[in-house]
Amino acid sequence: MIKKTVRLGDYLIEKGIITYDQLMKALSLQKASDYSKKLGEILIQEGYTTHKEIARELSTLLKIEFIDIFGYELDFKLIDRYPPHILQNAEAIPLKEDEEYIHVATSDPLNNDALEILENVIVSKPIKLYLSLDEDVRHIFQRIHIIQSTKSIAQEVIKETSQDNYQSDNEESAVLRLITTILKDAVIRGASDVHIEPDGHEVSVRCRIDGILQEIFVFDLAVYNAISSRIKILGNLDISERRKAQDGRFSMDLNNSKYDFRLSTTPTFFGESIVMRILDQQKILLKLNDLGLADENLSLFENIINSPYGIVLITGPTGSGKTTTLYAALNEIKSIKNKVLTVEDPIEYQLPLVQQVQVNEKVGFTFFSALKSFLRQDPDVIMVGEIRDIETLNSAVQASLTGHMVFSTLHTNDAPSAISRMVQMGLEPYLIADSLLAIVAQRLVRKNCQYCKEEYKPHKKLISHVEEYLPENPIFHKGKGCQRCGMSGYDGRIMLVEILKVNDKISQLISNNANKFEIAKLAKEEGLFNPIITDGIKKALNGTIPLEEVARVTRG
Repeated sequence: MIKKTVRLGDYLIEKGIITYDQLMKALSLQKASDYSKKLGEILIQEGYTTHKEIARELSTLLKIEFIDIFGYELDFKLIDRYPPHILQNAEAIPLKEDEEYIHVATSDPLNNDALEILENVIVSKPIKLYLSLDEDVRHIFQRIHIIQSTKSIAQEVIKETSQDNYQSDNEESAVLRLITTILKDAVIRGASDVHIEPDGHEVSVRCRIDGILQEIFVFDLAVYNAISSRIKILGNLDISERRKAQDGRFSMDLNNSKYDFRLSTTPTFFGESIVMRILDQQKILLKLNDLGLADENLSLFENIINSPYGIVLITGPTGSGKTTTLYAALNEIKSIKNKVLTVEDPIEYQLPLVQQVQVNEKVGFTFFSALKSFLRQDPDVIMVGEIRDIETLNSAVQASLTGHMVFSTLHTNDAPSAISRMVQMGLEPYLIADSLLAIVAQRLVRKNCQYCKEEYKPHKKLISHVEEYLPENPIFHKGKGCQRCGMSGYDGRIMLVEILKVNDKISQLISNNANKFEIAKLAKEEGLFNPIITDGIKKALNGTIPLEEVARVTRG
């Protein structure tokens, strides 16, 4: 390996990535830190560039091939030959060995001292370097640690399942203890879902934490076969059926609390993908003011849901918290004095003082048929879990027009689009105008960890996309990662919302079959609508979330 010294800053200026003034400021900050930080690290920290931009330019400049490290099957025997601290100091992962080279991926090819130490350890053959992203290399180190830390329990499961008298429903089995460990860990981490996914070589266990999947465990495929069968037994599924999707449910006592798990299996190329949704019954006791709505949105929404009749739609993609918002609204308005009926698929949580109905399409009991029966039940409030077809939509609207308060959800990207969606489904515009009270579009974003958040500067391109919404010299904050947040920098999630309230003028536009842009324009002029990005910018400016989270879920 030949040492390579380059003037990274000059090269980035030449390529138009940064300016001369930005380089001078970064060099000044590097000097102020007593050169404890790399130049590239400071350029990224100041928002002048990104890891990907630097990696791409370094690959060209140094003539080192850039690779996707996840495209390689890890050779653990090769990795185990070298001291972990030397690999980590060099930010390097040995990939493979052939007749000529030891092929090594690194995220820092300019770290000559650490790479030279690694080369002195690898004396059998010369190193051939490849360039990979910093976050990818860190994730591979994390995966190696996970595999090593779970080896013992995985070996116990494999040993147990190889015995002639093995029974998968044994309550004291290592397999059940492993499943319990996985679920306990997920609950402690505050996960919403657990994903168990096989590939050609191993099985990955990932948890969705604050809306983002994180890999928690990695096991041998022999372990997957055991835990998949045991989980299917827990959910009363057919363990012999691996060709079609199945759904189930089970409960388990974990950490002195009872949790329900909604189970789904889907056949994939390498085996069944298993997803378990964690249902914590305590979460459904949320009140509206626990959702993180801004004061003006909270006041507006409370006013809307206390109307005597009409239809309120909650929109957003899957996983945006629509069901939680609906339940919080029902919690707010339910009482001993009114009758509340819901039709859901599935019923995730049980609500007091609410009559909940489960859809059963196998026997023909759909959202539409449930709604027809509801009108003979003398309800005050009706909640339809999801509007999927014109029959259900028409029934919901008719219920609202006959003096009932109706809540439901639609899958649209923003609030004004819900009106166009209903017209596309076949509902007459005048019916929408007469029945619609409001549309709430929402997204969930990750909150900064309050223990480690610090001031930072977002990337210049991100600032340019939203600058029309920003004041002069805005200040932003982001979690840098600490023990309390698992080094992620995030702790929990909060809603971003836009609420489109319908008044007489908006109703007239809807009746005239106006498009969503005309409706949004008039609603803004009337002070009845602010796009979701404005709520995100406010939360970013007060330090609740980083600006990147706003960009992740909205369009500037």
